[in-house]
Amino acid sequence: MMVRHFDHVTIVVRDVDKAKAFFALLGFQEDHAMVISGEKLSTYMGINDMEADHVTLVLKDASPRLEVQLLKYHRPEALADPAIGRLDRVGFNHICFAVDDLDAVVETLVDHGMTLLNDIMEFDGRRLVFVAGPERITVELAERRRAHPAP
Repeated sequence: MMVRHFDHVTIVVRDVDKAKAFFALLGFQEDHAMVISGEKLSTYMGINDMEADHVTLVLKDASPRLEVQLLKYHRPEALADPAIGRLDRVGFNHICFAVDDLDAVVETLVDHGMTLLNDIMEFDGRRLVFVAGPERITVELAERRRAHPAP
């Protein structure tokens, strides 16, 4: 079987409350939180003797379910990535969420002190904008203007 849908993205943060507040502005709600640790998870994650707060945020009523998982490491100390906000580095680039009304979402984010990284632009049948997310990750918001053409 092929991939069915996007399940979750995990973001390592230093300030869980600040990250939760950011994603709450996009409609995410805390589903559950726990501390993860132990040999099984350390082996799975490839991090010796790890312990972290693990907070799962969900987009209420989304189908299929969509999660943003936040990790705040107690040990080891999380490594800062000085290039995290650069979109020209190799590896993970950004995450994009579809929205119904881009102007309303942008207004809410700006009213709460969030930083837009560019002006809204039209591209490939969508209106798009980049926002500075938690820990300087790049979050894109997209409002689809027309149906995507069939392959």
